[in-house]
Amino acid sequence: MSATSILFEGVGKTYPGIGDRPAATILRDFDLRIEPGELLALVGPSGIGKTTLLHMAAGLEETDTGRIEAGAKRRLGMVFQQPRLLNWLTVARNVELAAEAAGLSPERGRELLQEVGLSGYEAAFPLGLSGGQRQRVALARAFSIDPEIVLLDEPFSAVDALTARRLRLLLQELWQANPPTGLLVTHNTQEAAFLADRVIVLGGRPARVVEEIHVDIPRPRDPEDPAVFEIHRRIMARLT
Repeated sequence: MSATSILFEGVGKTYPGIGDRPAATILRDFDLRIEPGELLALVGPSGIGKTTLLHMAAGLEETDTGRIEAGAKRRLGMVFQQPRLLNWLTVARNVELAAEAAGLSPERGRELLQEVGLSGYEAAFPLGLSGGQRQRVALARAFSIDPEIVLLDEPFSAVDALTARRLRLLLQELWQANPPTGLLVTHNTQEAAFLADRVIVLGGRPARVVEEIHVDIPRPRDPEDPAVFEIHRRIMARLT
């Protein structure tokens, strides 16, 4: 299990105005801690700052004020809304490169391809795969580095509902094998209820925590479990 936590302390972020559009302060004195080995989901309206927080945790965006701690020299895997694969490289090389960059054997990448159900596709190129298969490659790439932290930015929103369901079950399996610390940004409240240990509902501008919901459902979870649906209903009640 990961020993790395993610801490947001007094975080502030303002985007400058453009033309007639005024400056927008989306975060002010924002505090949040994600515990080691916990998968936390952020839900809330579009534009409230969910992806900004994820990008800050990844080091892709700077805070204006406050600080973020996400472990020194940690191995970080990311899964984006789009797979963001290198289309000129084979499926195997896409995953092997990530493992090699983390100082791990490329064999780990090939093992992950088997775990995500892509055995036999190692020599294929991303553009020859379906959207769901490409996202499986993205999952394999993220977990091939034995990550301490995994950041997921609406990872299954670009695929159809049945494929998304299968990918969530796959992600659950990967997570259970060796749980990293995770941050999931999603607009899908059922996805948050099924995957997360804790759900943070954001509201307002600047963003604030409207509710914190602990998901005390043992894993592996069943997407059809009434307990999962009840958590989904609680989240929806705070968003409407």
